Amino acid sequence: MTVAHSIRRVAIIGAGPSGLASAKFLLAEKCFDQIDIFEQRLSVGGAWNPTPEKAAQSTPVPQTKPPQRDADLSHGPNFMSPLYDRLETNIPKELMRYSDKPFPADAPLFPKHQTVKKYLEEYAEDVKDLIHFGTNVFHVMLKDLQLGTWDIATMNVYTGGVKVRTYDAVVVASGHFNVPYLPDIAGISAWNQAYLGSISHSKFYNTPEPFRGKKVVVVGNSASGLDIGAQINEVCEGKLLVSRRSESYLGTAPNTDKIICPEIVEFLPPSRHDRAIRFADGRIEEHVDAVVFCTGYFYSYEFFPALQPPVETHGWRTENVYQQLFYIPYPTLVFPVLSQRVIPFPMAENQAAVFARVWSGRLSLPSRAAMEEWEQAEVARKGDGRAFHLLPFPQDADYLNFLYDWATRAAPRHELENNGNGKLGIYWTERERWMRARFPDIRRAFVQKGEQRSKIKSIEELGFDFGEWKREQEQLHADAMHTDGHPVALPFR
Repeated sequence: MTVAHSIRRVAIIGAGPSGLASAKFLLAEKCFDQIDIFEQRLSVGGAWNPTPEKAAQSTPVPQTKPPQRDADLSHGPNFMSPLYDRLETNIPKELMRYSDKPFPADAPLFPKHQTVKKYLEEYAEDVKDLIHFGTNVFHVMLKDLQLGTWDIATMNVYTGGVKVRTYDAVVVASGHFNVPYLPDIAGISAWNQAYLGSISHSKFYNTPEPFRGKKVVVVGNSASGLDIGAQINEVCEGKLLVSRRSESYLGTAPNTDKIICPEIVEFLPPSRHDRAIRFADGRIEEHVDAVVFCTGYFYSYEFFPALQPPVETHGWRTENVYQQLFYIPYPTLVFPVLSQRVIPFPMAENQAAVFARVWSGRLSLPSRAAMEEWEQAEVARKGDGRAFHLLPFPQDADYLNFLYDWATRAAPRHELENNGNGKLGIYWTERERWMRARFPDIRRAFVQKGEQRSKIKSIEELGFDFGEWKREQEQLHADAMHTDGHPVALPFR
């Protein structure tokens, strides 16, 4: 399947990591007349662009679905970032980087968010002239059903001026850390009304200070839950209570300094209890001052009030997409980096390499029926919920390299770099896959360095050496060959 017309004008919604990468790969194709990036804030960075002063929580309690789409969303954007003061990445800088820009050699192995913001500002330098800062996209509408073109309505967030522009293709790089999920647990509404402000979400967390001397429950043990929980545990009253359904995929050390509980099943009535919560094992905790939900976010696209078929209904995944990227009915619309438990920056590059080649006419997509069949098969295999976009290792590494190989199959054009093949992203070799498999262990070793961890610049300083591991594997293989003269399959560890 090829796109229905020649694409000359492309809009990118968002100047975060995926939006910036998209612009670079589109420019590298040397065939688009106009590329506009719409960014509601005054600088690049997306989720890495901090909110200096976070407002009080405005999310409903509970919040179990994305907000209702509205044909008129020009009332203004939500600028709040999920970043918090002491956030560090949970990905080693060598894996997190773009293919053509390493992090500074003197940056810590797991950089602070300020370092990532500066890195993105430097990366954006050669595309800044494409960015319309302070511009909120509030309505995207299919203009021509035959051509797959789009009308985009934008508002200047400071003057209120509205413009409508037409584009041949659209990159939705607005991220998926905007609409928090707060589960509907028995009694939560009455509890929240009785103890206003005691229930919050990680999006609104900035520092542990508001929790000093308080009895606190943190719900969730993914990356934000682990980090925020560790910070609050330094200042809260007694041991932090951590409510979780399962062990963390990040492979943390035993939580001897915290009290581990199963999921919360009821917020007990304030008329009969004093700030009490009941857990699935029957345990009741009273006098709880604060509950912080680190329970993730919905996929939400409020600027698509009338798109059919929709890309979002229940909010647990983006719908009608092929290969986690292309909107199947009209592949002139793409959604980069929907996947979770992945390394976002190289993923953004490799996806951009693919859709830029499709839109420039150097790659073709399968038929619509084949793309729909792919999505249906994924739903049958993984379900219609959160798991659809989860790509835990090694799925993420396999998908990253699949995208790279897909891009290399594009027809060459003599004026492009790489002997006409064009700009390419990153291919993970055995070394990157080895590091990716171990980064929870690497992260744990880094955190255990305490205040000294900012001096750690490489994984080798923590005792992780790929060269040494490789030599050990080769020696094991040689020893196995000598035992009986037959090769022995060794596990990838």
